[in-house]
Amino acid sequence: MGSYRPKVVIVGAGFGGLEAAKRLAHEDADVTVIDRRNHHLFQPLLYQVATAALSPADIAAPIRSILAHAANVRVLLDSICAVIPQERAVRLQSGAVINYDWLILATGARHSYFGRDDLSRHAPGIKTIEDATDVRRRVLLALEHAETEADKVKRDALLTFVVIGGGPTGVEMAGAIAELARKSVSRDFRSITPRCSRVILVEAGLALLPAFPKSLQQETLRSLEQLGVEVHLGAAVTEISANRVCIGTERIAAHTIVWAAGVQASPAAEWLGAAADRLGRVKVTPELHAPNHPEIFVIGDTAACSNSHGEALPGIAPVAKQQGRYVARRILGRTQGPFRYRDYGNLATIGRSRAVADFGRIRLSGFAAWLVWCVAHVWFLVGFRSRLSVMLSWAWNYLTFARSARLITGPVQALPTPAAAPLKGAIQ
Repeated sequence: MGSYRPKVVIVGAGFGGLEAAKRLAHEDADVTVIDRRNHHLFQPLLYQVATAALSPADIAAPIRSILAHAANVRVLLDSICAVIPQERAVRLQSGAVINYDWLILATGARHSYFGRDDLSRHAPGIKTIEDATDVRRRVLLALEHAETEADKVKRDALLTFVVIGGGPTGVEMAGAIAELARKSVSRDFRSITPRCSRVILVEAGLALLPAFPKSLQQETLRSLEQLGVEVHLGAAVTEISANRVCIGTERIAAHTIVWAAGVQASPAAEWLGAAADRLGRVKVTPELHAPNHPEIFVIGDTAACSNSHGEALPGIAPVAKQQGRYVARRILGRTQGPFRYRDYGNLATIGRSRAVADFGRIRLSGFAAWLVWCVAHVWFLVGFRSRLSVMLSWAWNYLTFARSARLITGPVQALPTPAAAPLKGAIQ
């Protein structure tokens, strides 16, 4: 008789789940990866799909292809609806029940509108390829309609783009839209000039990139303003409609509004009946176990985990990947002790040749930081083809300002008419 092979079920093929699966490949274990999508997505570059710099295939790869070499790993296109810890099983939406010896929950996060989910209709976020292509469609349609719009009020609204949230995603999105609307497309249109477009970044806090040092926050603000982005700090959004956003008592007519202000973890805490933090993340043990369930690991954006100083770990790819590696080693019995995160620094890009990088004692900004950002993101992409395609696209964009993925997909319907009210004034 052969030795017993533990059954490992991984739910979610994001950075953490995929890293765990790759580390368990070819090992003495039977691994099942469950994801509701058939592809692994490099989310940090989704904003470039949304702004037509990259195509979806540049930043996504089929999960089956990534794990094709691992005979002990199978992939299921499904999602779970319940975890049954007492039976060591998960129930899938398809009705199937999968048993496990070890369970890894890496189900990620979704947008959070802070209790105002109705805002999602008019201010989409970007967490999936569908989200990114929808935002791309909105941006490009606004430019197309503005080209032929004779009414100045309507035209100004079409050429006003509002990004809500001053974290890395919001900063990157605002900078990319400014470059797209002011430089990349102005030469292709006859009535749109670089000065026609207005890009607004709204942050409720008093600084951009709150996880970065103050000097880099100030550099980010300067870089955005040089790109022509209007930055509103300490400004809370009070209302959003199809053609208007209200920031305090100011009303701004805009057709394109992008949400980058918050995230909410998946329902993993509800499945487990476990305590969660304010973002819905499971409060895990130092070994990344779900409370009272040593056979269940929770990682990535699904887990509320702290470093050795008691500070909450951010929801970024390096954290998830390190957790995935750690959990795989725990299952294989190759490591002991609590999870320790090695912080290699924070990066955020602002635009062409503009970025900030924080490596503790070493802080970079401008072109040097941008080069580091490019290298780091290409390095983390899955597959040689993706790396090559992204490098070529970036090189072409850098040399020509061209955006090769300016495709409008889906029905091209008329945009809503902007309100006739003046742009500024008290909210009625």
